[in-house]
Amino acid sequence: MDIIEKIVSNFKNNKSLYIGENVTIAEHMIQSAMMAEKSKSKDNLICSCLLHDYGHFILDDPDELVRNNQDGRHEDIGYEYLKKFFKKEVVEPIKHHVIAKRYLARDKKYYKRLSEASVISLKLQGGLLNSKEAKVFEKEEFFKDAIKLRKFDEAAKKTGVKIKDIIQYKDLLKASLR
Repeated sequence: MDIIEKIVSNFKNNKSLYIGENVTIAEHMIQSAMMAEKSKSKDNLICSCLLHDYGHFILDDPDELVRNNQDGRHEDIGYEYLKKFFKKEVVEPIKHHVIAKRYLARDKKYYKRLSEASVISLKLQGGLLNSKEAKVFEKEEFFKDAIKLRKFDEAAKKTGVKIKDIIQYKDLLKASLR
């Protein structure tokens, strides 16, 4: 099975709720991609949004990690797996989307918009960045895309939303391969 078919299969077969939310991981990632499309983002960022939590598909039981107060580092797991297949413009924002949350959550308005599950995971992921860490992150090549991805990510947890089928993203996924 090639990587595109494997991704499609994972999206279609994984019915696990997104940790602490009322949508599945697949629904959440598709909603993120749809938001990026609606904002007229570039294809690379749309693909990043579509795959940003793919590491959760690879982890055995993300919910158990949270129950045990552990961070599964899904962003690193997803990045390490996906970088073998996709362009760096797609995978680098994925690698940095958690640190982007830690960066953005320093702003009280943003922090107040976080879901309860996001607040819990923020603590497990290291909490807010300090100013030195923030300055280092701001120099990352894909800083802006990681920030955009993170904003779509946080907003993509709505129930009852009509979403696309993963099949509709096959051409985008193929075009985003290395």
